[in-house]
Amino acid sequence: MKRILFALLLTFILAAPALSKVSVGQPAPDFTLTDSNGKSRSLSEFKGKIVVLEWNNPECPFVGKHYGSGNMQRQQADATAAGVIWLTINSSATGKQGDIDGAAANAYIAKVGAKQSAYLLDPTGRVGHLYGARTTPHMFVIDKAGVLRYMGGIDSIKSTDQDDIAKATQYIPQVLAELGAGKPVSVATAEPYGCGVKYGS
Repeated sequence: MKRILFALLLTFILAAPALSKVSVGQPAPDFTLTDSNGKSRSLSEFKGKIVVLEWNNPECPFVGKHYGSGNMQRQQADATAAGVIWLTINSSATGKQGDIDGAAANAYIAKVGAKQSAYLLDPTGRVGHLYGARTTPHMFVIDKAGVLRYMGGIDSIKSTDQDDIAKATQYIPQVLAELGAGKPVSVATAEPYGCGVKYGS
C-alpha cells in the first residue's frame, strides 16, 4: 500500500511542472503544437531568437480592435523584419467561440493581412494552461536565452476602441526595443485584457 501511495505521489510531483504557470525571469517551458499548415512546431526550434507569443480568438472584439486597426499586423511585421519569431496561438476548444481549423486560420490570416511567423492550434488548451494565458490577446516575450521577459496585455489602455491605440503604451515594441539594445525590460508584467480564453475545461 505504501509503495502504491509513493508511486502516486511521485507521479503527481513529476506532473506538477506541467500545471504550473510561467514567471518572468524564468525559462519559458517548451511546447509543440501543429500550425495552420499542418506542420509540427516547437518553441525549442527557435532557440537563439526572441519569440513573441500572442493568444488569439478571431471572434473577440478586443482582438478585432488590434487587427481591425492594423496595429497587430504592424507590430508583427516590424518584429519579424527584425528577426523576431512571432507565434500566434489559438486555445479555443472545439465548439467554443474562436475555434478554427488550419484552413480557417489561413483564411483569417489572409483576410486580416496578419504577419506572424506561424499560427498555432491548441484546441486542448494544454499550452494555454501551461502559460496561464487568460485573455485574447495575452502577450508573452521570450529572449534569445529562452527566458520569459514579458507577460501581460498588448498595451496600457483596456478598451475595444481603436482610437485608444495611439494614446496607449504599446508594450511589445517597447520590450523588443529594450531587448534589442541589451537593456533591462522596464515593464515586465502588465494586466492582460480582452475576452477570456475559451478553454474546454
